[in-house]
Amino acid sequence: MSAPDLRRLSALTPARVRLQAGAGATALADLLAFQEDHAAARDAIHAAVDWDALARDLAPLPVLRVASRATDRATYLRRPDLGRQLGDCDLPRSAPPLLVVIGDGLSAPAVMAQAAGVTRALVGLLPELQDQPVVLAQGARVALGDAIGESMGAGMVIMLIGERPGLSVADSLGAYLTHAPRVGLRDSARNCVSNIHLRGGLSHAAAAERLAWLVTQARRIGATGVALKDESGSTGMLPQA
Repeated sequence: MSAPDLRRLSALTPARVRLQAGAGATALADLLAFQEDHAAARDAIHAAVDWDALARDLAPLPVLRVASRATDRATYLRRPDLGRQLGDCDLPRSAPPLLVVIGDGLSAPAVMAQAAGVTRALVGLLPELQDQPVVLAQGARVALGDAIGESMGAGMVIMLIGERPGLSVADSLGAYLTHAPRVGLRDSARNCVSNIHLRGGLSHAAAAERLAWLVTQARRIGATGVALKDESGSTGMLPQA
């Protein structure tokens, strides 16, 4: 592939498509960029979400705060199972039809950069979320949303969570939709919308539109996961009622 072709291909994605094709030493600029992105990925994994700032960003939506049984970051990274278990808390049994949970996951920067924007976009598309508390979950793995949803009697849960950072994007958010959440569900029971970020990924609005489409269809068929195929299309338009 010629150098101009490589440049055109690289312009389409923030990922590393290819370094210098020759066998010579890596260019200093490429080496420094790699080291910077590697450091950003490591920092994202070990960083902590500023939950107070996130609550302010979500206002006027009310928030509830919970934590998993992974009581510190080192435990969270060593014991994924504890991140799926809900710690001691007193959640209301309010039976919301749809519940949004925001978990830190593996990237605090993703939560701080994307979660409030996606949540606000969801509220604009799904009116039932307007007065519904958002649950902020520390030390969370994806399946913690099942425990929270079951505890509150939720019909469905959307878990917004920081994705594992890569060497091109360290602040990517994932969203997982689960119908009838309960402890012990397999990952095949949920739908995922991933790569929500502002550097070539899904925008907040596009992610919310896709999630709203999935919510509408999940209610129609009474299921998520392998039973629900994402056919929202590139426009993310909601289906007609």
